[in-house]
Amino acid sequence: MNHQTLKKMLEKVKDGQTSVQDALAALKDLYFEDMGFAHVDHHRSIRKGFPEVIYGGGKTVEQIACIMERMASQGDVVLVTRLDPDKGLALSGRFPQSSYDEQARMLVLEETPLPDKGRGKIVVACAGTSDIPVAKEAYLTAKTMGNSVDLICDVGVAGLHRLLAYRQALESATVIVAVAGMEGALPSVVAGLFAKPVIAVPTSIGYGTSFNGLTALLAMLNSCASNVAVVNIDNGFGGGYVASMINRG
Repeated sequence: MNHQTLKKMLEKVKDGQTSVQDALAALKDLYFEDMGFAHVDHHRSIRKGFPEVIYGGGKTVEQIACIMERMASQGDVVLVTRLDPDKGLALSGRFPQSSYDEQARMLVLEETPLPDKGRGKIVVACAGTSDIPVAKEAYLTAKTMGNSVDLICDVGVAGLHRLLAYRQALESATVIVAVAGMEGALPSVVAGLFAKPVIAVPTSIGYGTSFNGLTALLAMLNSCASNVAVVNIDNGFGGGYVASMINRG
């Protein structure tokens, strides 16, 4: 349920096209729906502007499918994160109109894609090819939330000329999501060059002393650039979500 759907329903009640009883039946689960194994937050779209997102890790295919069905009955967009290929392919078979991205481990079900709600463009830039799965999670999240998004890959600090080749795209962005593992330097460089909010996303990519992303996380938290904010390790979803909220103004 979103603002537009609720408004249409109330207008139909006002015009006599829908009875009060039918409207009450449709609204009975507006706050949340108790499914026994899950409490589906149908109110979130009205409260926050985007529906609840399903975290796929630890859930069975049947649980995810049941939640998706209930969410699809109340809104136009369903987003599922952290889906391994076996679950993603199984759910794609059950929801043929959905799309599954194996790199991002995300499934998107869109009855009607959200219109572009952004003030400008979001740019997601990742330091290395190995960071692409997390970058694509950020990219698809922001795109599904109704934003114009560009993805720039493999522009890390080992070759700054690669990053500078995209100066125009980065300069024109409203907000930048910088994804990096190893020593996590990319967000500081980007934030030092461009007067934009930079959402830093550390990844668990790197050798032994990267400590599964902890080195990148601490580097980003200690950035000397003042326009950097940091999300958790491998949290491309969080980076894309925050970027979308900023882009809406």
